Amino acid sequence: MSDRPARRKAQLHQARVRRTEWLTPHMIRVVLGGEGLSAFTAGAFTDHYVKLLFPVEGVAYPRPLDMELIRAEFPRDQWPRTRTYTVRRWDADEGELTVDFVHHGDTGLAGPWAARARPGDEIAFLGPGGAYTPDPAADWHLLAGDEAALPAIAAALERIPDDARTHAFIEVAGPAEEQKLEAPDAAEITWVHRTGPVGHALVHAVSALSFPPGTPHAFVHGEAGCVKQLRHLLRVERQVPRERLSISGYWRVGHDEDGWQASKREWNQRVEEEQEGTAAS
Repeated sequence: MSDRPARRKAQLHQARVRRTEWLTPHMIRVVLGGEGLSAFTAGAFTDHYVKLLFPVEGVAYPRPLDMELIRAEFPRDQWPRTRTYTVRRWDADEGELTVDFVHHGDTGLAGPWAARARPGDEIAFLGPGGAYTPDPAADWHLLAGDEAALPAIAAALERIPDDARTHAFIEVAGPAEEQKLEAPDAAEITWVHRTGPVGHALVHAVSALSFPPGTPHAFVHGEAGCVKQLRHLLRVERQVPRERLSISGYWRVGHDEDGWQASKREWNQRVEEEQEGTAAS
């Protein structure tokens, strides 16, 4: 993502499942803990994320897990698969890391793992990364995304001052996927129910918003094609300054994370160059 700082070497952590909870028919909450989180810290950003590591079946890895050694000595197709997830909450006092997973049945890696997870199960991960937190001095806040962005949007709502004008748009499959969120008194949360392709209803809802006076601080994440359209709306049509946007595609229809991450940087750069040129003209 263009607004993220330069990458630092990611720290590896080993955690154990403490408990799980189905929040909605397709959202699973997993709470992790254990001594392996003693060096973990988060809280500077509301979009903190970790990269969960899923071993390739049949491959014996060094214990403790050493990603530098694995990358140096193992064929690439034997490296653990990584899946990126938002830190929904970090409780430093309890040493508990909460991660919410979208579950699409038996497909994928992380969703099925979360559905099967039981107390005591181990999971390794790298991180955290992150770059965005709501500016308390912003004229108003705009948050928009789909299920993949919901944990980060929820975390941001908990950080925004009570009197700050806020519009949050969250696209989900239907009413059963709505969650009770802690939000500022002045926040207006719009649950957008999917009626067609992913992101179509979200783009329509945000486009129909009568923008309040002043410049928003915006967080817009989700499916890449939808994010591209919303970026055009904000940068080109609404002329929101680039530095007031945290905006990127978390995923892309038709791609798993391995495929999307391989092309994400080039995709984002191309979209940004196209739209920045239009915004400046």
